[in-house]
Amino acid sequence: MNSGLGAEESTVDDRISPFNTPPNSDDGIDLYPNTHRTSNEMPDWPTRALKDRKPQRSVMHSHRAPVEIKGSPPPQPLQRSGIKVDSVAQDHSQTQTTHGKPPELPPRPEIKSHVSSTPVPNTPLRASTTITNSRDMTVVSHTPLLNTVSGQPFLQQIRKDTVEHPLQSGHPRPQPRLVGPSEITSNTVPRTHNTLSQLDLSQTPHVSLNKTLPLNSVVGKKGDHQSEYPDDSNSSRRPPWARNCGSHVIHTNYETKLFDMCAGHACCAGQLMRVWDLSSGKLIVSLATGEKDVKATAFAFKPGYKSAEEGSRLWVGTNYGDLQEIDILTHKVIFSKVSAHSGHVVVKIHRYQNTMWTVDEEGTLLVWSQSDRGLPTLESRPTTHKVLRGHVASVVVGGQLWFATRKDIRVYRPSADESGQSNMEQQLSSQAGVGEITSSAVVEGQLDKVYFGHTDGNISIYSTTNFACLGTVNVSVYKINCLVGAGSHLWAGYNTGKICVYGVQSMPWKVIKDYHAHEGPVVSLSVDRSSLWLSGQLRVGSLSLDNTIRLWDGLLEQDWLESELRTRDASWCNLGELEAVVMTWNAGASTPASLRYGGDDSNTLRLILPTGKAPDLLIFGFQELVDLEDKKLTAKNLFKGSRRKDGSEQEHMSRQYRDWRDHLVRCIEDYMPMHESYSVLHTASMVGLFSCIFVKASQRPRISNVHAAEIKRGMGGLHGNKVRSFPGTFVSPACMTHISKGALVVRFYFDDSSICLVNCHLAAGQTQTMHRNNDVAAILESSPLPPQHDLTNCCNSFVGGGDGSMILDHEICILNGDLNYRIDTMSREIVLKAIQSRNLPKLLERDQLLVSRRKNPAFGLRAFVESPIDFDPTYKYDVGSNTYDSSEKHRAPAWCDRILYRGTGKIKQLDYRRHELRVSDHRPVSGTFRIRIKSIVPAKREKVWQDCQQRFQSVRDRLEDEAK
Repeated sequence: MNSGLGAEESTVDDRISPFNTPPNSDDGIDLYPNTHRTSNEMPDWPTRALKDRKPQRSVMHSHRAPVEIKGSPPPQPLQRSGIKVDSVAQDHSQTQTTHGKPPELPPRPEIKSHVSSTPVPNTPLRASTTITNSRDMTVVSHTPLLNTVSGQPFLQQIRKDTVEHPLQSGHPRPQPRLVGPSEITSNTVPRTHNTLSQLDLSQTPHVSLNKTLPLNSVVGKKGDHQSEYPDDSNSSRRPPWARNCGSHVIHTNYETKLFDMCAGHACCAGQLMRVWDLSSGKLIVSLATGEKDVKATAFAFKPGYKSAEEGSRLWVGTNYGDLQEIDILTHKVIFSKVSAHSGHVVVKIHRYQNTMWTVDEEGTLLVWSQSDRGLPTLESRPTTHKVLRGHVASVVVGGQLWFATRKDIRVYRPSADESGQSNMEQQLSSQAGVGEITSSAVVEGQLDKVYFGHTDGNISIYSTTNFACLGTVNVSVYKINCLVGAGSHLWAGYNTGKICVYGVQSMPWKVIKDYHAHEGPVVSLSVDRSSLWLSGQLRVGSLSLDNTIRLWDGLLEQDWLESELRTRDASWCNLGELEAVVMTWNAGASTPASLRYGGDDSNTLRLILPTGKAPDLLIFGFQELVDLEDKKLTAKNLFKGSRRKDGSEQEHMSRQYRDWRDHLVRCIEDYMPMHESYSVLHTASMVGLFSCIFVKASQRPRISNVHAAEIKRGMGGLHGNKVRSFPGTFVSPACMTHISKGALVVRFYFDDSSICLVNCHLAAGQTQTMHRNNDVAAILESSPLPPQHDLTNCCNSFVGGGDGSMILDHEICILNGDLNYRIDTMSREIVLKAIQSRNLPKLLERDQLLVSRRKNPAFGLRAFVESPIDFDPTYKYDVGSNTYDSSEKHRAPAWCDRILYRGTGKIKQLDYRRHELRVSDHRPVSGTFRIRIKSIVPAKREKVWQDCQQRFQSVRDRLEDEAK
């Protein structure tokens, strides 16, 4: 046995493999005689022998020494002491700047491989052995493999003898078509007779772990199969690295798209056939075809009679239509079936219970049944069936072959007799409005459904009982390259290098994982179900065009534990509530002085502040506090970042910002209850944006770790760097308006709960919806805040597997600002009439923000909630009046000013309203929130965490028992 199975040999060698139904035979029978390993050398893959070709020595040879993939698991975060801010109104001293770049992968261990290039000496061939196949009356001369003691590469020559194949007698051999890896899809099929219930992170962890979705629950409205987008509000961005493996990252060192795993082995195929032992990360088999025009185009692991024999043999199909069986332990080709598919490219090999199913490009399906030894063999005579040409994806479920071309789906049930008949049970067509099919999968425990991925990011769902389309779910705007079912979840790989894990047991689907897995497109996913009892972990592997294999935890243990811990937070935390009032307003360069002389406007801020109970937090977000049409003033604000700062708050704030802060302080002192006092927690400004946060003085000691950041979006974010002003520099007013866009971010802990506040100003313009959406994505996907390196602290205070560096890592997020979303496809007159008649729902149906939430699954603000809007549009008014824009531009009214929030079960909005402040062309909007805050009791937390670990271990033990 190889190193990957040696440790388990004593415990699993006598078990019958759960992947097939064994016959009633003696366990002591030698199923693989004369295949004892003679050397650690790794041979060439046999050369393809054409008719009348003289034997040639392969120009490629095997590597004499195994390739060890050196490296360690991803580095564990280091302990870091928290930075506590005790001073009042910290501003630029803690400000960090980002440029809207997407987050990068955490550092990976450096991986090096060393391949021996020692020349291989020549060694004479041994005598030949003749094998006769009585089925097709073909006599095949099989040259035994060479001894490897001297380093001689294996070389197999297969030639025709006295009798030609009936399909080729008198005809030239068909010219093979070289099939690139991009034309092949790989799919490991779970067995159907042993359903494995898995952990379900899409539901509350302590609920039943084995629920299935009713067939009719996916269907949307009548006549419309499109269902809701997956709910990504609680998705995790942390990569679920696998444990108990030699290396998390394996470099293939060549490009291929054929990949599969079984029993601790990972295999890639193409011009090279390579197998790695996952327990050590070592390359244990490397076979070369020896001929440039021969390559592997499909392969699958052969069933093993015993558990210890799983993953020890491979069936390989070539572009010449040949099939070969390779023994991984001895590096030998056990048997070759020349022209098994009559010279046509083998595009797919399925392993189903005790049988192997091979498909070629011309639509021929060969089913290789078990022999008297209980396992399929190439020496037997297969049954031949006809299927559709143009294979793209397929999967075997319950004896049915679900076969997909680019647009069509066929369901076949090959007959068990030798008549060669294949009963096509159903002819299906891909749903209208979805892209071409790219991949297929089934999910363990839900074998009544088959999933098909599409080029446009849709996943269609079909019933295996009545063949009906149960619906389509639009999960992405990107092409789905591959699908695989692992546990109770559906995994999808994308061109962007991302992998998403979906909980598909309820509607809408839940996005369990959404993480950056590779630097190149993910082209294949595979699950090693036997690893559950071999290593106690369900391994999922991904292959990318960056020529790496990465290994993941299919049970998502860390996510399950954290989810379980959060659902029980009442047992290890002291819970409380706080109240916060948030106001957002595009002030249009107005000043506090303009309020004093604005008649009724002078009392507006008093009306915004709540009466009665004093809130714990007062959050003010302003936009356009400086005149963006004043080129000189705005340029000063833009370039002031290059000036040296002495730490004084007065020198970090322009006069406008300081005046507004002082005005807010006076309003709070005048209008809030006398017995309550407030202090300034934080102020920040950035080219017109201004945030000012007040906290009740009695609550200030409960706040810690205040950090702030700027995210600048104007000029592509370039001015977020230190910009120097040179003499003669000209910046146009239009450019000044554009560069004012971006966000101010502040994060702090209230007790042990993390809160993140975002004040935004997005791109303006009726037609700039995509630009605004890109601004949102850049803001939410950036990492502007310092990360937390302690894993326990991350688990306690952050969500989604985050470390606190990103906005969505925090438990409570409130986003406000002039988001600038407009009303589409309506004239100004129609909008005004709808406002006058109070037909606001008609307008909200065309609101660009709400439309993006409905139609764009990648829209960043889908992770947030907005309370229903029941007030008139807040933009655009004539300054000083209640009349919508009467200028030459006649801009249509819109809800530009918004407040959104995020924090499932931790935050509730009590009101959402606008205020009649007429000194600007925008009306301010405010919202009152009730927020749940936790304070951790360490001893209780440790006890609950241990209980969660014990519960997970018991569940995993049960799953291992079910898998054996």
